[in-house]
Amino acid sequence: MFSDPQKIIDSLPIEIGSSVADLGAGTGAWSILLAKKVGSTGKVYACEVQKDMLVRIENEAKQHNITNIQTVWSNVENHQGTKLRDASVDWAIAANVLFQVEDQPGFIKEISRILKPGGKCLLVDWKESFGNLGPHEKDVVSETEATEQFAIAGLRRTQSVIDGGSHHYAIIFAK
Repeated sequence: MFSDPQKIIDSLPIEIGSSVADLGAGTGAWSILLAKKVGSTGKVYACEVQKDMLVRIENEAKQHNITNIQTVWSNVENHQGTKLRDASVDWAIAANVLFQVEDQPGFIKEISRILKPGGKCLLVDWKESFGNLGPHEKDVVSETEATEQFAIAGLRRTQSVIDGGSHHYAIIFAK
């Protein structure tokens, strides 16, 4: 089974009223679910480099009468590339993004920059390459490697166990 965004989000201790950055939001599947989780007093920033995906997220939000998503055209790999303020979000979500990022240290530093003190990041990524099913073998970032990279940026792995599905791992890091 692939990762199940609804199941994963349901298991997270994200509170109503929280601010969340969905980094590399893609089609917005996570953003829509997160917007429901944080409620009308919360905010979701759907950060994505592909403008057509941002339009898709905006349309999907309108269809579901969701008003607490702000789309942000951004390059999440660059310093201040998310265009979000320093220490401005309670949660950052990086789902199926790390393996695609060319500048992984830059991406992780950007996560650290936008997280509030005590803020958390959920990382969901591929456990390994599955031929044509997942990323190329050379692009897979192991759970151990990800944990080491996040630690360098000042984000420590929590003891929370999240089921990422049979092909993915899911880790929560805290600032």
